[in-house]
Amino acid sequence: MHEPSRRAVLGAGFAVAGGGLLGACSPSGGEYGMDNSGLGGHAGPAAAPPSEYISPHGPEVRDREHRRGPGPVRRVQLTATATTLDLGARKVKSWAYEDQVPGQALRVTAGETLALTLVNQLPQPTTLHWHGIRLRNDMDGVPGITQPPVKTGTAFDYRFTAVNPGTYWLHPHTGVQLDRGLYAPLIVEDPKEPLEYDKEWIVVLDDWLDGVGGRTPDKVLRQLNGGRTMAHGMETAASGMPLMSRHGGTPSPTPLPPSRPAAAATSELLGGEAGHVTYPYYLINGRTPDSPQVFRAKRGDRIRIRIINAGGDTAFRVALGDHRMTVTHTDGYPVRPTTTDALLLGMGERYDVLVTAKSGVFPLAAVAEGKKRSTLAVLHTSGRKSKTFTRPKELDGKLVWAAQLKAAESVRLEPRPPDRELRLRLTGSMRKFDWGINGRPYDPTQRYPVRAGERVRLTFINGTPMWHPVHVHGHTYQLSDGGPRKDTTILLPHRKVSLDFDADNPGLWMVHCHNVYHSESGMMTILGYQK
Repeated sequence: MHEPSRRAVLGAGFAVAGGGLLGACSPSGGEYGMDNSGLGGHAGPAAAPPSEYISPHGPEVRDREHRRGPGPVRRVQLTATATTLDLGARKVKSWAYEDQVPGQALRVTAGETLALTLVNQLPQPTTLHWHGIRLRNDMDGVPGITQPPVKTGTAFDYRFTAVNPGTYWLHPHTGVQLDRGLYAPLIVEDPKEPLEYDKEWIVVLDDWLDGVGGRTPDKVLRQLNGGRTMAHGMETAASGMPLMSRHGGTPSPTPLPPSRPAAAATSELLGGEAGHVTYPYYLINGRTPDSPQVFRAKRGDRIRIRIINAGGDTAFRVALGDHRMTVTHTDGYPVRPTTTDALLLGMGERYDVLVTAKSGVFPLAAVAEGKKRSTLAVLHTSGRKSKTFTRPKELDGKLVWAAQLKAAESVRLEPRPPDRELRLRLTGSMRKFDWGINGRPYDPTQRYPVRAGERVRLTFINGTPMWHPVHVHGHTYQLSDGGPRKDTTILLPHRKVSLDFDADNPGLWMVHCHNVYHSESGMMTILGYQK
């Protein structure tokens, strides 16, 4: 990734999508997916028939987008393809956008309309999810719910107005494709940017296994959960046969017994097990630590670092050697400025920080929390580049994560009691790898109802011995007691967290754990706006 000055960053444009595209898919009315009506009854508040809910392609969604006031259009074409990637330590065969990892940062200005054509040259169907963006529901990229999967050799046109400035990113919402090289930053610029800085550094963290020793994310998922996958939202065994016993139907053939692909990683900070997968490499901006990215600046430069955790199964502890960081944003929204030595990021989280560069060469270190491995990038302002770095003492200093932050006054929700409260209990075990919500795996006909105009309180209760980064699509919520505005939050084992949001974006919205192996084993569900 390049290292532009702030002026260059703000002036950067998009590559214009060319002609001659493959046959394009376009949204049509109704929801996409399998008819699971024969899989048994649905208890609880989500029992209402899907017809009682607003469709992602309904007039309510179009009206909400119209009221956003679509602005000037930025056009871009993005091609997903199988390719060979140079990670520094080795070259691997994987999948990526435009043959690079991370994909080049996409940039729009708040109020502009992004018109992006995704061309799928992968051997599997795929989609694009715009993580953290409050966008129109039919562009959210969830196959079987908001759009059909984009088949091999076809294209799909995404078009939406980006309203809220901040640091976001994009990735597939199809199987475990996220744990390949399919991700890229998405920066929505503030036309009235209040921060003053000289340079910007986008830092994307990742854990990597694809193409190493014959491993793929799909093989790891099968090892973990015994062969169950979420095929278009319907649970299947390794044979491809539907698993219906949990829904009251005819039992399917017994799936493979789960097996552990790696030794357990533990972290006191995360309350126990830190993750299930030991990765051969951990990356910053697609590079291993023996061949790191070097970001060049001048002494005294004020640098805005936008940090994104694009990992599949890893929380990262991040620090910049011999510097302190001032946290200004999390998940795109401003917070009261808070100075720290280190940050903790769960999968899907983003933090913006400001640093004033000192003279010398410094490691930006990212430790895979609980996994006893790390990676780094390099900040270079003067002198000769060092080939070796000691562990920055800042990693063991003051540590900040969302629980210590407060929302900036400008983005706090107006205080009011909730109109509706929903309790989502995270369930399952590491031994069986049977993750779910309220005791059941993902079912695409399940809905937790909300209505437009409501203040909704979601309370997540973690009934498992594992931590989970919980993510809500299409909305930004506020944590309790004046906490930050977020869309992804770390929830520790046997703890709970309550969050409030205003139901102002109609449609069907996923809620799930952002550990890709948990979500694809069943830990996801849907919020549905009732008609």
